[in-house]
Amino acid sequence: MKILVVGELNADLVFGGLHSLPQPGREVLADDFSLELGSSSAICAAGLAKLGATVSFLGKVGTDAMGAFCLHALQSAGVDIRLVRSDPGLKTGITASFSAEDRALVTYPGAIAELTAREITVAMLAEFQHLHVSSYYLQSGLQPGLAGLFAQAKEMGLTVSLDLGYDPAERWSQNILGVLRHCDVFFLNEVELAGLSGKEDVAKGLRTIGGNARLTVAKLGPRGCAAWADGQIHESEAIDVDVVDTTGAGDSFNAGFLWVWLQGASLESCLACGSICGGLSTRKLGGCGGQASWPEVERLLRGRATYATMSKRE
Repeated sequence: MKILVVGELNADLVFGGLHSLPQPGREVLADDFSLELGSSSAICAAGLAKLGATVSFLGKVGTDAMGAFCLHALQSAGVDIRLVRSDPGLKTGITASFSAEDRALVTYPGAIAELTAREITVAMLAEFQHLHVSSYYLQSGLQPGLAGLFAQAKEMGLTVSLDLGYDPAERWSQNILGVLRHCDVFFLNEVELAGLSGKEDVAKGLRTIGGNARLTVAKLGPRGCAAWADGQIHESEAIDVDVVDTTGAGDSFNAGFLWVWLQGASLESCLACGSICGGLSTRKLGGCGGQASWPEVERLLRGRATYATMSKRE
């Protein structure tokens, strides 16, 4: 099973152990700092590779120091980077992440918005069995052609997944619904679910938008996760973990879910694996440092009633 992850690629400046988030006119101190591989797409790709998947990444970076850092970090994580384009006319994007009781992000998009669907060819897709895209609202260059790209992938026999990501403009464009018609697995968190559905209640939000994709999965942080499938809501609890930094936890959730979903596991096992991978990723600063290997995930899965020896979905 070969997976193609298409999306944004940037570095994360992660400030940990803040006693409060920064406020205008005030300075706060961090107990820790780290420069890490960032971006929803790249963190998911790294998580899949650590679990044992064969993963390639397609995106754009500048020929600057941050671009070189991102490429090295991806390659070190076991991700194939031959489809990443380095453009001297672009600057690599960067995100500053501030973690206290909650998390605040500041992002310079840089090359993130420059990738277009026209650059993803049939010949490229033909190498893979699954296509994953993250950060729909950040990737303004990819948005117009994404429905067509997904339709092409489906016609070629690929399965397709999408992580919505936050809309910085908070408009929550309904154009996404046309993309979801071609989507097998649609991921979003609680804030994104409320923004897209107009419903604060998770169950109502899933009922409102859940039927647009084959499977819709809502990531709920310490409350676990919930999914809408076949007209029903399915739930799974989070794991107990000493949280250091939640950066990228949702992307590691995606990696865990997809890794077993692509092997035909039951929905209950997929949700449990996603929750475990998301939880374990919070053990260290940054999105990738705490990501789990398959043996440690499997040990925890075996302790959960939903594991059912990786029972296959019907």
